Amino acid sequence: MLEVEIRYRLTDADALRQRLAEWGAEEPSERIETDHYFNAPHKDFRKTDEALRLRCVGETNRLTYKGPRRDSQTKTRPEIEVPLANGQETARQARDFLIALGFRYVATVSKRRQVYRLQRRGFPVEICFDDVYQVGSFVEVEILTEDENYEQAKATLLQITQELGLHQRELRSYLQMVLEAQTQNNLDHAQSSPDANDSKVTS
Repeated sequence: MLEVEIRYRLTDADALRQRLAEWGAEEPSERIETDHYFNAPHKDFRKTDEALRLRCVGETNRLTYKGPRRDSQTKTRPEIEVPLANGQETARQARDFLIALGFRYVATVSKRRQVYRLQRRGFPVEICFDDVYQVGSFVEVEILTEDENYEQAKATLLQITQELGLHQRELRSYLQMVLEAQTQNNLDHAQSSPDANDSKVTS
């Protein structure tokens, strides 16, 4: 499957929700998603533009692989998702399993997500309102489709985002933004905590 997706900074949530209601979108479902990301032992996913995550939503768990992006306008990627058994113990075992195989834990991305659903041009479309810990609020427009429908799905998403008035496109992944925020926080902490010797008054 292909995940055809565009992400924007969320600037006027109320107006956007009103427009979706006018379109007849389903009432949103809400969930907390916790995504644990890992890097591979045999290559660097940062360089190959790939991703491997363990997603936990309540008691449900899924392993997801995402391949490199297809184009510069969207965040379209091939996606393979494997459902796991429910429960925190399964999630712990999955993390241990990956680490035992040499995969390295990178970071955790946590977000509160509201999902609106509608149909457009025969595609099931999801519009997700995301509040992402450490990095802010975003809206994603997404279609999951087969490879042969890629261009049509992409055109559909671009039309939807134009009609919704979305314009602050964000091409970085949530993982990349979280890592950048953590780096900045570490720098700010270091700058605000000078060496004790620097504060001494010498005579």
